[in-house]
Amino acid sequence: MEEREAAKTAGKPIRCRAAVARKAGEPLVIEEVIVAPPEAHEVRIRVICTSLCHSDITFWKLKDPPGYFPRILGHEAIGVVESIGEDVDGVTEGDTVIPIFLPDCGECVDCKSTKSNLCSNLPFEVSPWTHRDKTSRFTDLKGETLYHFIYVSSFSEYTVVDIAHVVKIDPAVPPNRACLLSCGVSTGVGAAWRTANVEAGSSVAIFGLGAIGLAVAEGARLCGASRIIGVDVNSDKFEIGKKFGVTDFVNPASCKDKSVSEVIMDITGGGADYCFECVGVASLVHEAFACCRKGWGKTIVLGVDKPGAQLSFSSFEVLHTGKTLTGSLFGGLKPKSDIPILIKRYMDKELQLDEFVTHEVSFEDINKAFDLLIEGKSLRCIIWMNQ
Repeated sequence: MEEREAAKTAGKPIRCRAAVARKAGEPLVIEEVIVAPPEAHEVRIRVICTSLCHSDITFWKLKDPPGYFPRILGHEAIGVVESIGEDVDGVTEGDTVIPIFLPDCGECVDCKSTKSNLCSNLPFEVSPWTHRDKTSRFTDLKGETLYHFIYVSSFSEYTVVDIAHVVKIDPAVPPNRACLLSCGVSTGVGAAWRTANVEAGSSVAIFGLGAIGLAVAEGARLCGASRIIGVDVNSDKFEIGKKFGVTDFVNPASCKDKSVSEVIMDITGGGADYCFECVGVASLVHEAFACCRKGWGKTIVLGVDKPGAQLSFSSFEVLHTGKTLTGSLFGGLKPKSDIPILIKRYMDKELQLDEFVTHEVSFEDINKAFDLLIEGKSLRCIIWMNQ
């Protein structure tokens, strides 16, 4: 069936529906758009389902660059390759794939190294264009350009993605679970597994128990951490966190005369071995660094802060504490080699994905998914393109 579809549409523009962000903070508009054929090194994907991530909301609210409008947001998804451009290896029409915002060219020094997942040939940027020629594959019916979002733009029935951003997966994996590995869950699990390399028996503190923070807990659980401390202003998150291995909970509002870092220092007897900031607030990065154990503690930053946000540390605390502070883009994972490992762990019933899905809606109700996430009622809402 997919091959018959490709034969009809390959090399031709496709007219389909997309949820377009026309203005900052305003509801998305479902309208018909034109999706151009893939250029060299690109594939056009029929999106099966997508999910909503906080990063989509962050950029949906931005009135100035890197906020761009009109734009097709969305970057957690799964789909089927409808057609391919020239110089595409590794996938063909009909393959099931996950698009990933972080490139993995497989050819540069970084992609070949085990030390980095930051591609040099195609550096990641919060770009409104495709990766190689800095143009768009989307237009509306009036011919106006529609901007891309971090190389994926999954809030469309069809999208065009560079092959460096595509991971082929087993079609047997449920699509409403596999799409979670496009960003959030992979980022959190990877941060514990790859970036921090959490050891069995170690202690972990997680600032923010949204989907990313809970995914960090899941990764720490899989790594064998003995103590996983969740920090959140919503006390209901403790019960949710227990499903993913959270053993202790700290609500900053209940710390009385102590700071959160002092409470965690007391709980751990000197500081957590690994601290993860998953909110995107500079003050929480400082708090996480403060309660990280001297000598060997690592603080990992995952949260996306507002553009221009700054961190400030004294040279004394950097020199005298021996702690490490590092960022973790996509959890330090190499998409093309690590995502298949996570999928196998899910299929082997080791990695929990089901528990992250709290809601599922039709494409027509995509704005409801935004409301649920903004109101703190959902972890991940699956948006089905055609139910």
